[in-house]
Amino acid sequence: MKLTPSGSQTVGPFFRIGLQHLCSKSATTIEDTKIVTVRGRVLDGDGVPVPDAVLEIWHANAQGKYSGDFDESGRSVCFTRAATDDQGQFEFTIPKPGAVPFTREFTQTPHVAVLVFARGLLRHLLTRMYFPGNSGNADSVLRMVPEDRRATLIARETAGDVHTYEWNVVLQGLDETVFFAW
Repeated sequence: MKLTPSGSQTVGPFFRIGLQHLCSKSATTIEDTKIVTVRGRVLDGDGVPVPDAVLEIWHANAQGKYSGDFDESGRSVCFTRAATDDQGQFEFTIPKPGAVPFTREFTQTPHVAVLVFARGLLRHLLTRMYFPGNSGNADSVLRMVPEDRRATLIARETAGDVHTYEWNVVLQGLDETVFFAW
């Protein structure tokens, strides 16, 4: 007897196939705005690259506002999407976000919100990526994360290039990226 999983018991690999044409590696250049590139990998619990993941990236503009403006494709200038390749690598380029005002007394440290879609996930995962060297890297969301786990949310500058960062997403295991409930 052969048992075949039904559609409700399997997920993917179809994210990259279905969404790759919607992914963009380039950002619209805005005068006086720093453009940054983030490179990394999506890895499973065994450290194996996930070749069919898609990351959706939401970010504020350089002034810390979530703009209602759209680029020439009709996509929000505060949104991009990146797919992993066969080695689990992804890359996206965005205007570096500014601190986001939250209340009169409090601003959120510059960050990007990231939704992760991948094989084996019945629901997407939500996380954040912060930029290194920000004195505000202790905003209220980051302070909720145990101090020994915060490094999973902070990108690293690439040697010799202050406009390129490295940040990996680890889906489970010892170095698992911190994910937030939604």
